[in-house]
Amino acid sequence: MAVILASQSPRRRELLGRIVSDFEIVPADINEEVKSYFTPMDYVLEMATQKAKHIAKKYPNDLVIGCDTIVTIDNEILGKPTSREDGFRMLKQLSGRTHKVYTSVVLMKDDQESSATVPATVEFYELSDEEINRYLDTDEYKDKAGAYGIQEQGALFIKNIQGDYYSIMGLPISTLYRMLPAFD
Repeated sequence: MAVILASQSPRRRELLGRIVSDFEIVPADINEEVKSYFTPMDYVLEMATQKAKHIAKKYPNDLVIGCDTIVTIDNEILGKPTSREDGFRMLKQLSGRTHKVYTSVVLMKDDQESSATVPATVEFYELSDEEINRYLDTDEYKDKAGAYGIQEQGALFIKNIQGDYYSIMGLPISTLYRMLPAFD
């Protein structure tokens, strides 16, 4: 049985490598448009499930891991920014405030499925426009929910976190580690 990560995220690849020595990367190309009828937790679980299902159809005998991460504030789901301006808007909205991060992990193999959604709370320092623009100049924001990466320069914005650090990074490895034995 092969293990397949349905993601092209370098962060997820690195984190999965800490608990699984041999796995393949097969990114799932799905529509991640936010539907208004989803709660944030429902949305992130639905996206992770769709990613896992998309790949599991092609590899039904292998263990497929689908993941998704979102940032929420003011009842708005912040996905990956679509432009520098969108990234600026997101970081300005997060500045000096507390927001939630949710990561869902879905495992599928044959007819077996397991899922978990792991929340975390993140508080940002107040950010000046200059700080935001300097960060945006690094291009780190481009592929990250909420336009920041906690494991990179975005860490400088963070005043406090509560919950799973690795969930904020995009793969809650302690939760995943405890889910894996059910698929042996």
